Amino acid sequence: QVQLVESGGGLVQAGGSLRLACAASARTFNAYAMGWFRQAPGKERDFVAAIRWSSGVADYADSVKGRFTITRDDAKNTVFVQMNSLKPEDTAVYYCAADIRRDRLYQRVGNLPRVESQYDYWGQGTQVTVSS
Repeated sequence: QVQLVESGGGLVQAGGSLRLACAASARTFNAYAMGWFRQAPGKERDFVAAIRWSSGVADYADSVKGRFTITRDDAKNTVFVQMNSLKPEDTAVYYCAADIRRDRLYQRVGNLPRVESQYDYWGQGTQVTVSS
């Protein structure tokens, strides 16, 4: 069983920055990938970024590319997302997720998961509010 705990959310002005963290709690943690999603009020939960745990290779949604950076600290089982140049449309609850299974087809070609169903564990979410 893996527990994911997000932190770092808050209120920031447009153009500002925030850094979210997600700590994984497990005896052994051997994820294929970790990801961040977000859900704005009245909208579906959308992919933001993902990182392959072993290599650090990352993937981003077009809406955040160039502004957000996902990284991981292997020793602390923690994944981060540095969010710069924040916009009001970035306001949402941000969730981290872990892809633990090793039997998915996309993993064989080294692709990263972008869909909710490709993740096995989820955090409780942290609110990010960007004021204009």
